[in-house]
Amino acid sequence: MSIILLLSSVDFWMSYQAKGHIYKQVKSTPEKDIALILGTSKYIGRTRNPYYTYRINAAIELYKQNKVRGFLLSGDNAHRSYNEPWTMKRDLLAAGIPEQQIFLDYAGFRTLDSVVRAKQIFNLDDFIIVTQTFHCDRALFIANYYDVDAVCLGVPSPMPSSWFNVRFREVFARTKAMLDLYIINTQPKFLGPQQSILNMLPTYDYGPIMPRFVPKSNDSDDNESS
Repeated sequence: MSIILLLSSVDFWMSYQAKGHIYKQVKSTPEKDIALILGTSKYIGRTRNPYYTYRINAAIELYKQNKVRGFLLSGDNAHRSYNEPWTMKRDLLAAGIPEQQIFLDYAGFRTLDSVVRAKQIFNLDDFIIVTQTFHCDRALFIANYYDVDAVCLGVPSPMPSSWFNVRFREVFARTKAMLDLYIINTQPKFLGPQQSILNMLPTYDYGPIMPRFVPKSNDSDDNESS
């Protein structure tokens, strides 16, 4: 009985602390420089994974509505034939998003790794997390612990039959996250040298449909002097 009470308390706590920071529509999501897209497999067997589809479609829509300037794609790179960040990148490129606005984190093995590395490796303190709505609570909990001013764009989950099993596992994942942060002090599997991706973003003139790249030049200075 005490275990059930503990699990329920942690689950409620994480949901409560995330209130006001989760958005379910792209149009209502605040503008940020970067969206952190949490990786998952594109296919389950030969079937397209709806978790992946919802996340990547939301990322594309964030770009189209000028909500972000760039993307950090974080996921597992277990072996040559399984590469979550590169798979996401290919789909964003196919949607017309310039490569200069896409950054990859190959060491996002779990939510904690992705969020902590976004801050400690990529120097981000303010970003949009894109994942399923039920997952937003845990991701924001980790972000808040590390003083990251994050919001989450919560995308839909698959059919209720499979959703229940996933949500049930999420209760235990939330408890593990709390232990990782407050008891075990778990760190990402890999860290490394810092890479400030905000400084690497190109300058864009945001139009009504898609951003237009503006190369850095002295044209404006020449016009002012003429």
